[in-house]
Order: sequence, then C-alpha cells, then structure tokens
Amino acid sequence: MSTGFLAFIIALVIVLAIMPMVIKFAIKTGAIDAPDKRKVHHKPIPRIGGLGIYAGFVITIAILTFSTDLLSGHENDLLGLLLGGSFIVLVGIIDDYTNLPAKVKLLGQIAAACILVSFDVRIDFITNPFGNWIFLEYLSVPVTIFWIVGLTNTINLIDGLDGLAAGVSTIAGITLLLVAYQQQDAFIVTITAAIVGSALGFLRYNFNPARIFMGDTGSMFLGFILAGISIIGVVKSATTIALIVPILTLGLPILDTTFAIVRRYRGGIPIFKPDKGHLHHRLLDLGFTQRQAVLLMYVFSSFLGLSAIALTQVNEYAGAVILLFILLVIIYGAKKIGIFHTKNNLHV
Repeated sequence: MSTGFLAFIIALVIVLAIMPMVIKFAIKTGAIDAPDKRKVHHKPIPRIGGLGIYAGFVITIAILTFSTDLLSGHENDLLGLLLGGSFIVLVGIIDDYTNLPAKVKLLGQIAAACILVSFDVRIDFITNPFGNWIFLEYLSVPVTIFWIVGLTNTINLIDGLDGLAAGVSTIAGITLLLVAYQQQDAFIVTITAAIVGSALGFLRYNFNPARIFMGDTGSMFLGFILAGISIIGVVKSATTIALIVPILTLGLPILDTTFAIVRRYRGGIPIFKPDKGHLHHRLLDLGFTQRQAVLLMYVFSSFLGLSAIALTQVNEYAGAVILLFILLVIIYGAKKIGIFHTKNNLHV
C-alpha cells in the first residue's frame, strides 16, 4: 500500500470516527451558527467542525512521521505547516466563538503566514513563459504572505452552502495530489492525501442537510494548508505553468473572491463587508436548490482541476488555447448568472 493511499485512509477514518464527538462538543460549549438574513440555513447548526479536519490531518501526519521515513528531509516544511496551521486553527476557534472583527482575523492570518515563511517555505521565483526564471529576491516574503493569506480567505469566503467549501477543497486537493504524483513528489503526495482524506471525511457530516459546519476553524485551516502545499510542491517546480496550476486548482474560490472585491468596489461598500452576491447566492436566486448549486460548483471546480492537470501535459501553444477557452467560459458564466450586478447583490 502506498504511503499516500495510507495517509488518505487514516485521515478519512479518523475524521469519520471523531466528528460525532466534535458535534457534541460544539453543542455543549455553545459553538452554534445561528441563522440570519444573509445565511441560507434556517435553524441553529453547530460549528467548529474544522477541529475534526485539523485532528485528522495532524494525527495522520504524526502516525506516518513515526512509522515511516518518507517525511524525513522535509522537517522544516512540515513543522512550518503544522505550527502555522495550528495557529490559524486557534484564530478560527476564537472567531467561531466570539466573531472577531475582520481586521483582527486578517492579522491572525498574516501571523500564521509569517510562521510558515519563517521555516523557509516561500515563493523564491516564478517561471517566465518566455524563458528563464524571475527571482523575487526581497519581494519573496511579501509575495508568499499575500499568496497564503489570499488563498486562506478564498476558502473562507466560499464557505456558504452545506458541503461547498469541503467539497471544493477536496477537489483542489486531489488535483494537487495528481500533479505531485506526476512529478513523483512523494512528500507532497502524502500530506495532500492526508488533507483530502480529512476534508472528505468531514463532508460526510457537512453535505446537505449539514449536521455541522466547519466554521472559520476549518475553512481557514483548509485554505492555509492548500496554500502551503502549493508553495512547497507545484509553485517551486521549474515549469512554465507552475504558478498557473494552483491558481486553476483553486480557481472557483479565487474567482468568487475576485468577483466579490470587484462587486463591492463598484457598489461603493467596504471590501470586508459581507453581501449576498457570491456565486452560490446567485445560483440560489436562479432557482437552484442547495444541493444542485453545490453539485454544479463541484462540476466547475473539477473542470478547472482537470484543466490544470492538462496544462502539465501539453506544450505552450496548447496551454494558451486551454487558458483562453477557460477565460471565455468564465466570462460567459459570470455574465449569465449576473455576478457583477450590484443592485440586488449588495444587501445583507
């Protein structure tokens, strides 16, 4: 049995086993997500389900670290991921219980990113499609922090329907895993399989009708780990599409966040102010049920993931055609569902 498959199974089983206890703990301690006019659920649902995702990932990594030598040689990368991930989970727990101000939460995300960077996990260069590498030098640290915080927030912002963030994160993780497998990077395959197993195990309790929400504890942790994995693995590879692969892999939440920023800017409201113009809100407004909207977004996320994998197998010209096609699909889809219409989307 490969270590990657073993990591997936261990994480999946752990999360499936402990989630009922997490649900009871959330109810007992008052970690409840009450419905309001912006949310789509109509009864109180326990949150902090991200604790189960976190536990599944960390316990799996601990088991494999002590039972195999596969993770040796990557101690800095692994320690940075675990410490930074633990810090972001702490921020998420506090937020799930007290609703931290957006700026305070952002500072926590930056601090977690700094922890990861301090272990030399950073984007040192980006590849130039026309030849050579572009070394970031003194820009390396701010670019890496921006990348980590940005991806952390994209998963956090897309967590609006039962099973959406968990499913999209699972699809993104599978994509990164397959790319790492192509590159024969056993370390990235293993840790990615662990986060995929954890997210999929949680999805069993989070798909509509959800028994528990992951909360910011889970959404920020998933975003942080996927951002870190993309830096350690795909982004550092010396290929012309190295940076494009993780962007496409997490394309759905990145697009949703980008659309939200543009929409709020055009509407003259603060970027951090929530609204009901996210992709999932628009699909619900068009008459889709929660399950239909989520499944449709799974399909689109899978399409972007497959496109990312395809880019690693084709030449530059074919890659350009693929990217152009994706861009046209995005523009058409955004206009079709009225994602940029501010008139009816900015109310909360």
